[in-house]
Amino acid sequence: MKIQTALLSVSDKTGIVEFAQALAQRGVRLLSTGGTAKQLAAAGLTVTEVAAHTGSPEILDGRVKTLHPKIHGGLLARRDSTEHLDTLKEHGIDRIDLLVVNLYPFRETIAKPGCTFADAVENIDIGGPAMLRAAAKNHGTQEGGVTVAIDPADYPRILADMDGPQGGPSYALRLELATKTYAHTAAYDGAIAAYLSSLSTAEPVQDQEPERGPWPHNLTVQVKRQQILRYGENPHQSAAFYVDQPIKAGLLGSYTQLQGKELSYNNIADADAAWECVRSFQGSACVIVKHANPCGVALGDNPLHAYQQAFKTDPTSAFGGIIAFNRPVDEATAQAVSGQFVEVLLAPGYAPEALAVFAAKKNVRVLEVPQGQGHNEFDIKRVGGGWLVQNPDDYQVPEDAFKVVTKLAPTEAQMLDLRFAWKVAKYVKSNAIVFVGGGMTLGVGAGQMSRIDSARIASIKADNAGLSLNGSAVASDAFFPFRDGLDVVADAGATCVIQPGGSIRDDEVIAAANERGIAMVFTGARHFRH
Repeated sequence: MKIQTALLSVSDKTGIVEFAQALAQRGVRLLSTGGTAKQLAAAGLTVTEVAAHTGSPEILDGRVKTLHPKIHGGLLARRDSTEHLDTLKEHGIDRIDLLVVNLYPFRETIAKPGCTFADAVENIDIGGPAMLRAAAKNHGTQEGGVTVAIDPADYPRILADMDGPQGGPSYALRLELATKTYAHTAAYDGAIAAYLSSLSTAEPVQDQEPERGPWPHNLTVQVKRQQILRYGENPHQSAAFYVDQPIKAGLLGSYTQLQGKELSYNNIADADAAWECVRSFQGSACVIVKHANPCGVALGDNPLHAYQQAFKTDPTSAFGGIIAFNRPVDEATAQAVSGQFVEVLLAPGYAPEALAVFAAKKNVRVLEVPQGQGHNEFDIKRVGGGWLVQNPDDYQVPEDAFKVVTKLAPTEAQMLDLRFAWKVAKYVKSNAIVFVGGGMTLGVGAGQMSRIDSARIASIKADNAGLSLNGSAVASDAFFPFRDGLDVVADAGATCVIQPGGSIRDDEVIAAANERGIAMVFTGARHFRH
C-alpha cells in the first residue's frame, strides 16, 4: 500500500527537510505540527498544520494537539478491514500512512545543570508516545499498514522501499520499525520513572532543581541485541551480547569484527577485561588476558616492544589468550603476535599489512575498537532473584593521596613502577598481588582466597618465566592483613610496595617493611574485583 499521507513532528530535526522533500516529490501529503511545520514551510514545502487537519486548535500550551480522532483514527484504522475504512469515510477521517516522530528531549533536559522540576515535567511527551504506540500497533500485515519512524537513519530505507516494486514499505520493514519504536518508548518511560523515583523529597519545589538520590527506586535497563554468540560460558549454554543505546565512545561494545570465528561469551568477557586495562594507559601498552585476568602487561616504545615485554611475564598462560593494544597494530607487531595461539586481538586500528598477516590465520578474531573516554554509568551483576548495581570502579587516586608510610621513601624510578603496578592490580581478580619492574609485569597472583597465597603464586609464576624479582615493585589490591604477606614479597626480592592501608595491623606491617628495608606507599583506596 502506497504512502499517501505522512505526519511529521520531530524534536530531532536531523534530515527532516530532505526527507520531507523526498516524500513530497513522491506525491505524499505532509501534515505537521509546531516547529517542524514552520521549518518545512520555510523550505518551500506545502504542509498542513495538524490543527487545520483536525479542525481543533492546539490548546493548553500545546499539551493537546494530536490527541484527536482524526489523528488516532487515521493511524489505527486497519487497512484490511472494510468496516474500519468505512468508518473513516463516515467521519471524514483520512488515513495516515507514515508517522515520523521523536519525543521531547526529556533525558537531555534533566541532564542540564539547574533543570527545575517544572521544566522536567513539561518535557514529558504525551502526544508523541501515544501516536508512536498507535502507529506501531497498526504496522499491519503483508497487505498494508502504517510505517513509523523515530530515527533519521531509517529515512533512506523507507524511501528505498517506496521506490521498490511494492510501491511502499515492506511488511518486514514496518514490523522492524514498529519493534524499534516500542523499545524507544519503553526506554523513554523508563527514564521518566527513574527520574521521578530518584527524587529525595515527596514534594519537590516546582521552580527549583530537585535533589536527587544516586539510586532510583525503579531502574529500567534498555539494551539492544548486537549479536547471538557462539555459545555461553560453556558450550551447552546459549548466549547473546546486548549493547547500550547509544554506546559511549571507547567502550568495547563499539567494536567491529574484521575477521575470525564467531565470538563466545568468554571471548567478550575476556576482551572487555583486556580492553579496559590497556586503554587506561597513556603510553604504548599491551595487555594479555587469560580467564579475565591480565597474565602480562607492559609499556613499550611501540606496540611490538610492549607485546614482547608483556609476553615475557607468562608465556604459558598467554597461550590461547586475549591480546589488546592501545595503539594501531603494524606489520612487525602482527608478525610477532601471529607466532602464538591467540583467541581474540583488539586494537584501535590495523595497518593493511598487519591485516594481511592475520588473514593467514582465519580463525583469529580481530576486533577494531575506536578509542574514547567513555565509561559505563553503572555495573550490574545478576544474583538469585535480583541485581547488584554499583558505580564502575573508575576512581583515580590523586597524586597527593599517595602517602609514604615507611622510613625509606621510594625513588622516582620505583614510584613509576609502583604507579604502574597499582594500575594493573585494579584489573586483577581479588586477592591480587602484582610484581612489576621496568614498566612490565613480572609475576601476577590472582583470585586466591588468601592474599599470602596470591603473593606466593605471583613469585612462582615469575620463577617459571625466568624473571628475577630482585628490586621489583609490588601492588596489592587491598591491605595486607598480617605481615606474612609482606615477608613473602620481600623474600622474593621486592624493594617497594603499594597498597591501600587500613588494616588494624597497619603498624605491624609498616614495622615489618622498615625491618626489611622496604619502601611502602598507602593509597587510601582499594580495588577489589570479584
